[in-house]
Amino acid sequence: MRTKDFLFEIGVEEIPAGYIKNALEKMNSYFVSQLQEAKLSYNSITLYTTPRRLVIKILELQAVQDDEVIEKLGPSKIISFDSEGNLTSAALGFLKGTGAREEDLFFKKTSKGEKIAVIAKNKGKKAEMILRKIVSEVMKKISFPKSMRWNAQELSFARPIRWILALFGDEILHVEINGLKTGRLSYGNRFQKLDNFIEIKKIGDYEKALKSVFVYPNREERKLLILEQIEKLFRDTEMHVVQDNRLLEEVTDLVEYPTAVKATFDMKYLTLPKQVITSTLSQHQKYFAVANAENELVNKFVFISNGNPENSNIIRLGNEKVVKARLEDAEFFFKEDTKKPLESFLIKLVDVTFQEKLGTLSDKSNRIKKLVDFLCEELKIEEDIRQRAIRTAQLCKADLVTLMIGEKEFTHLQGYMGWKYAEKSGEQEPVPQAIYEHYLPRWQKDQLPATTEGALVAIADKIDSVCGIIGVNLIPTSSKDPFALRRAASGVVQIIENKNYEIDLILLIDKAFEILKNKLEKPDNNKKIVYDFFKQRINWLLQEKNIDYDIIESVMHIDHSNIPDLVHRAAALQNFKQRNDFIKLVIGFKRVSNIIINAKNLKDIIPDLLIEGSEKELYENYLLLKKKIPMFLKKKDYKNMLEELVIYGSNIDKFFDDVLVNIENKKLRENRYNLLNEIKKLFLKVADISKIVVDGQNT
Repeated sequence: MRTKDFLFEIGVEEIPAGYIKNALEKMNSYFVSQLQEAKLSYNSITLYTTPRRLVIKILELQAVQDDEVIEKLGPSKIISFDSEGNLTSAALGFLKGTGAREEDLFFKKTSKGEKIAVIAKNKGKKAEMILRKIVSEVMKKISFPKSMRWNAQELSFARPIRWILALFGDEILHVEINGLKTGRLSYGNRFQKLDNFIEIKKIGDYEKALKSVFVYPNREERKLLILEQIEKLFRDTEMHVVQDNRLLEEVTDLVEYPTAVKATFDMKYLTLPKQVITSTLSQHQKYFAVANAENELVNKFVFISNGNPENSNIIRLGNEKVVKARLEDAEFFFKEDTKKPLESFLIKLVDVTFQEKLGTLSDKSNRIKKLVDFLCEELKIEEDIRQRAIRTAQLCKADLVTLMIGEKEFTHLQGYMGWKYAEKSGEQEPVPQAIYEHYLPRWQKDQLPATTEGALVAIADKIDSVCGIIGVNLIPTSSKDPFALRRAASGVVQIIENKNYEIDLILLIDKAFEILKNKLEKPDNNKKIVYDFFKQRINWLLQEKNIDYDIIESVMHIDHSNIPDLVHRAAALQNFKQRNDFIKLVIGFKRVSNIIINAKNLKDIIPDLLIEGSEKELYENYLLLKKKIPMFLKKKDYKNMLEELVIYGSNIDKFFDDVLVNIENKKLRENRYNLLNEIKKLFLKVADISKIVVDGQNT
């Protein structure tokens, strides 16, 4: 089989770093799907990116499709021939369409009768034809958060496309897209010269050729180079760059030819809170902070230059000036904000709208305080913790109206600045930390509140947001969740489970709606939607804990308002699932459920109508189990409770082996139904194990 290599590069003006990964995945996915559809094989695919290019290289791509031999069915035999045995117009049309001759015809028996047929040979197309179509369409398949048009062209892209390189077997694959013709030219780093083109003569020379013009197209190589350069800067010192994987990924997509440069700032700024400094460096400027052996920040930072390494000192001076200006602003904000206690900012919350229908941040803070008080009462929280939690609730939004946050320079430090300002104000511990923690978790896998005060306020804040936003009809969709309500609800269930809070979630939602009633069209507007919304988040939590879907289904029918209890129950079932004796119990319970599925007018058991030894034994042990289950449930001792059910499973098996349930005697039959129904109801207090899949099937 003849093969050729293929190289395709979209050259653009600098794409935002956050757009690149998704764009490359879309491009790769489209190529792979189209090649699979065309049945063209290849050895490997390599992807390259820089801020100015998206590239795909395919090695040993099949040059021509395989010929296909296929059987084609025509009209039925009856209508294909006339009375004299000649082909009818229907048959002749079929032959013309397939390119076959009369002598190629044969008869094929089908479910719809005998039909005429031919063996047709479809000659494979050249890969060039297929690649031209893919290349012509792929840019339309790449979507971005924001796109633009240029030169009055129809195509939209993240940034204007300036060149297109397309080679197949080292020859140009000629295509014209949006007024641009493909060629073999790529472009190097702009610090050499603005129009820094280079001719790619051979696909195998692509990386080497670009490196000669100061471009590392291989993203992983670029990232490793950054890490090596950073490590080298501090090799003989006790200092190190503060690890920031998110920043590393971002700067890798910001440069084509990385050079790590060490710079400094004035020592006086080290008096600022740590995250103010690191945020100034990483969030605003995309620079790495530096720490000493004790992990304390030092007055140095590292930036990754995309310019000429020979000019690093000049670039460093410019970056130091920018950092100085940023830190100067931060220092001013911090000094001004700390001239007065954090509590003094509360008055300003009445002027800031949380949500048009839900009122101000002051309104929200008051609702949070009421919910915290309710939580403390339900959970029987100690009075001193309760007082600190209410104080945390009162202050938790105060930093939003400080200069540091309100001036929009450091909005992502909300909560953190509240922590630092509360410390400066002399607030009792752990109130300052709890102010920070009430925003946790901020994203999936983020840390959870460590303090009880932080956990209580976090639950109250998030419950208020979910109930309030959904209550005013701003319901999240599958594609839009502008208020991050899924994250908020997930945070609630995570914290409750993590802290093992025995709180009735339904009751908590009801309380939130009661507090919100004057803000909603109807007091309980969309409350059922909120119930379901949290049920989905509880389901998600169980999945995150590696609970199988069928185990989740088996426990979710139980009142799911007690999250820790539900998690413990599901975990116990998960541990039992692989045991043979438990599988036998599941099969037996499925029989119990199935045999009475259509039974009606079920009543109490009449012991005198139990005549067989096995059914008497089943009933007697049921009575014993009926006493034990409530005790196990009260202690939440699910392991021993399931052990008891497994033991009882042998009684169920023996009953079905020895006793015919559906006998003609109506009284005996109905009494046996009643017995099985009572057993089922008892089991359902633990879980609906009929939903557990055995051997891959829910039998």
